[in-house]
Amino acid sequence: MAQRAFSVSERTKRRILIDQWFLFTIPALVIYVWFMAFPLFNSMRLSFYTGTGLVPSKFVGLQNYLELFTNPLFKDRLICALKNTFILFAICMGIQNTLGLMFANILSGRLKGHSVYRTIIFLPATMSVLVTGFLWKLILNPHWGAVNQLLTHLGFERFSGYPWLGKPETAMIMVGLVTAWQWVGIPTMIFLAGFQGIAEDIHEAASIDGASATQIFWRIKLPLLVPVIGLVSILTFVGNFNAFDIVFAMTNARGAPEYSTDIMGTLFYRIGIAGQHPVAQPNMGIGASIATVIFFILFLGVSLWLFTRERSGLG
Repeated sequence: MAQRAFSVSERTKRRILIDQWFLFTIPALVIYVWFMAFPLFNSMRLSFYTGTGLVPSKFVGLQNYLELFTNPLFKDRLICALKNTFILFAICMGIQNTLGLMFANILSGRLKGHSVYRTIIFLPATMSVLVTGFLWKLILNPHWGAVNQLLTHLGFERFSGYPWLGKPETAMIMVGLVTAWQWVGIPTMIFLAGFQGIAEDIHEAASIDGASATQIFWRIKLPLLVPVIGLVSILTFVGNFNAFDIVFAMTNARGAPEYSTDIMGTLFYRIGIAGQHPVAQPNMGIGASIATVIFFILFLGVSLWLFTRERSGLG
């Protein structure tokens, strides 16, 4: 009888917990609303106001957006920042994520000392972005930097004194390569988890059928890893559009030289916080408009990925 009463009591408790599951989400919901949702909607609200200081008070409607998209000073800088941000994204997708996929494929095999290699690959991601940027700025110094010294010793004398961060043609590429170097460990670990989630029976069956390691990778592993690749691509997309400190550390807030490294984060900082070109003092209204544009670009990108995933059945 006591055992039966105990069982009924346990079932009652479980039923109460199931019926009141939403109570467990309240702490996380409060934190999310206060630190994420409220700042987001408040930023959108500020984009409809103008005025001096950090709290614009004069309502102007869509005037800030009209200024941003029609005034040549703002429009040219916005187009330039968008272009450079997509260049940064392309470099990270093409180099960072490709190397991450390659490293993960190697580490997923029976590689001796794989834990050491994982640590080495992931180690740069634990460093401060500002520290990484300043270190690479020193390494790329045209006069005594390690890169030019090494190239000169290898016989490439034409690179002696070459200003990698001082040329518009190479500055954004260098920033992208440094970004890819620092964060390659993140996609490596995600891809590695994806590879380890593939059943070993599939590999054994393909090997018995005579498939080579290359064929197994391209025809079995890679198709099964498509959802993970999509996830890494979205994380890279969001991370690049939120980037700021790497450019600030390696060049400056204006994205020197000649705005060739100016991205959306530095453009927002100059206009909304620092009060630098193309404004003489901080304009939080225009700055909030830029932040809202960034949000909608990210929203559209993520929504497109989710829509494509659902339509293709890759979810």
